[in-house]
Amino acid sequence: MIHREQDIINWGIARNIIGPDSRSDQESQHRKTKEEVDELFQAIAHGDLPAARDAIGDIIVTLVLQAQMWGLTLTECLDAAWEEIRDRKGRMVDGIFVKESNVAGERQAPTQSQKPNENPKT
Repeated sequence: MIHREQDIINWGIARNIIGPDSRSDQESQHRKTKEEVDELFQAIAHGDLPAARDAIGDIIVTLVLQAQMWGLTLTECLDAAWEEIRDRKGRMVDGIFVKESNVAGERQAPTQSQKPNENPKT
């Protein structure tokens, strides 16, 4: 799927981001991904297509390296995501796709005692 994936992996190894001499870890790579996502947000805010293209590419690079840190490939991760979403139903709410199971009225909002990733009880 990502035809540059091996190029990115080789680049990351050469710069000790991944591989046997790595000076990075999953947390620092996560921070780098967040930095690139923030750059995308700025590009969106300014309607800057070249900056958006660069930021999206940089995000993908950080995700390829993150996947490698887990012993995965980006294609493998995309395939897993596709299998999860391909039959998902929902609708657009305020410009955001909301899963059918989360559409307003079907689930209660989480209470203060619930953790952010914990499913609210229905």
